[in-house]
Amino acid sequence: MQIGPYQLANKLILAPMAGISDRPFRELCRRHGAALTVSEMVASNPALSQHKRTLLKTDHSGDTGIRAVQILGTDPRQMAEAAKINVARGAQIIDINMGCPAKKVCSVAAGSALLRDEALVGKILDAVVGAVDVPVTLKIRTGWDLYSRNAVEIAKIAENAGISALTVHGRTRACKFNGQAEHETVKKVKQSIGIPVIANGDIDSPEKAASVLRSTGADALMIGRAAQGNPWLFNQIDCFLKNGKFLERPSLADVHKTLLAHLEQLYGFYGNVSGVRIARKHIGWYFKQLGTVPPSLQDKINRAQVPSQQLALINSAFNLLTIDHAA
Repeated sequence: MQIGPYQLANKLILAPMAGISDRPFRELCRRHGAALTVSEMVASNPALSQHKRTLLKTDHSGDTGIRAVQILGTDPRQMAEAAKINVARGAQIIDINMGCPAKKVCSVAAGSALLRDEALVGKILDAVVGAVDVPVTLKIRTGWDLYSRNAVEIAKIAENAGISALTVHGRTRACKFNGQAEHETVKKVKQSIGIPVIANGDIDSPEKAASVLRSTGADALMIGRAAQGNPWLFNQIDCFLKNGKFLERPSLADVHKTLLAHLEQLYGFYGNVSGVRIARKHIGWYFKQLGTVPPSLQDKINRAQVPSQQLALINSAFNLLTIDHAA
């Protein structure tokens, strides 16, 4: 698939996930087969452009892949300015968030709340596309609720505005992340426009990936929650799509090695204090893929305050898991 001048190596994209798709996680997923990774959403509010958290989200130093940054907001001029700022900081693709269902985002009429105002959608897209000379992409949901699925209408507005690719998450805003994603709307969107369409939502296995591509005709797939603690999913899906073969699951030793390397990246990126805190959720996701770790040990890991303590406890957990696997 191609986005503007950028030819992707495969059909797999890491979703922009708040608090998750930071530089260490993006780099990890690229190493394991993601052709494109998109940053956490960055607010377009100019008062936040120099905030420490914003600067971390847009830190591309050491990035090995295409640099894509997602921006969020409701004011066309602010969104255009945010796009220009991020291009100046190194972004090669600007993605616009009109899919986030979070209450704090929708309460200010941003994210998926914008789907209720098609005229404003058009103004924002026109402003951003006109402000930068890099490809602009858009991520949406199927609509605000089950009674107002307007993804096809939004898709046509996007194409007319010059959007380079469109991602559709197969849920409405009202669905949040509940129930099963439906991809029939993605199929309708793909049939209604000529720009690349990316399917998103509940793509958690090679078989599901192949099924969604077949049923929708989508050009690519975006994977989010299923990659948490499981970056190997990208290579597994890519192998299945290209060869019809299943890759072996990573060994316990491979998972251990990958987790330790991921944590070291987090400590280096955020500093020891914040790195340890942010690492906790990732550790939980890795362990969820592996099996049971005693609750008392999990609690100790979650309460660790410094990297050396956190790493030592993780090593203890893997020693237990190794014994269990060998038994």
